Amino acid sequence: MRADDARGLARFNTGGSSGEPLIFFIGDERVTHDVAAKWRATRWWDVDIGDREIVVWGSPIELGAQDRVRQFRDALMRTELMPAFEMSETKLDGFVARIRARRPAMLFGYPSAISHIARHAKKRGIRLDDLGVRVVFVTSERLYDDQRESIERLFGCPVANGYGGRDAGFIAHQCPSGSMHITTEDIVVEIVDASGQVLPPGQSGEIVVTHLATRDFPFIRYRTGDIGVLEDTPCACGRGLPVLKEIQGRSTDFVIALDGTVMHGLSLIYVLRDIPAVRAFKIIQETLTLTRVQVEPGEGFSDRDVVAIQSGLQARLGASVLIQVEKVAQVAAERSGKFRYVISKVTG
Repeated sequence: MRADDARGLARFNTGGSSGEPLIFFIGDERVTHDVAAKWRATRWWDVDIGDREIVVWGSPIELGAQDRVRQFRDALMRTELMPAFEMSETKLDGFVARIRARRPAMLFGYPSAISHIARHAKKRGIRLDDLGVRVVFVTSERLYDDQRESIERLFGCPVANGYGGRDAGFIAHQCPSGSMHITTEDIVVEIVDASGQVLPPGQSGEIVVTHLATRDFPFIRYRTGDIGVLEDTPCACGRGLPVLKEIQGRSTDFVIALDGTVMHGLSLIYVLRDIPAVRAFKIIQETLTLTRVQVEPGEGFSDRDVVAIQSGLQARLGASVLIQVEKVAQVAAERSGKFRYVISKVTG
């Protein structure tokens, strides 16, 4: 969320999905640096300012209907925004129709939303790989392998992953050789352990960011809550920017089994993805002994699937852990429009 103050700074706050919302301010210097970093990375993929673009987004900052400056800017830049808050069948039909009519050179947005649109088009028997889309840029969520595969196959173009946020800035972007290059002119990235000690390349820890273009409201060693690994080997593309080897997700994307074993939420996600009658889902680890699973049931969903979910998650979290399966009409996104498959409220 955003508001402007008398000093010319824009006031923002994060969604607070893993704690209290952070209130912060951004000035023009920071905005221009982040925009420049984005467009430099965009040009790595042979698209540029002025090429037709569709943005699938959820932030009210970009979606304010009364923002005439945004509307003028988007018309000038040939950018069109589609809201990611609602993914009903009717909305998805409209998104697919708009993409086909617009024939953009690039798409930009949440991987969950864009992959959902692509799969919906496939279900409807509508092609998206004949539109001339050259690249799909995704950011703000963890990009899962099945999302990348679906988007690339159904749009017929590569996916370029980006990493950053309204708070921490434009941190890293994927090049055509596959490496996530850090915006090192503006961003200092450190990987730290639980006590705040800096870890060497190759070791996993929390990503801490210092943004060098934030003199109005400094971000110094800002803890992102994300887990990552630095790389010390240069990328084959020849760019001199350092590489963020892995972005493993938020600390709350990790779950803790009853015996104390820490594992990535993917270990639970695969259980649900192997059940064809599950259309969408969200896993919430409430405590060590209780995990809730919201399921949007598809055709043929039955009690047998409920048992498969419960037994699959108990095999990973512990046989005595209570798994509550809740059938919902639609799995809701976060307030920001982002979607998270796994949320753990257990600290460790």
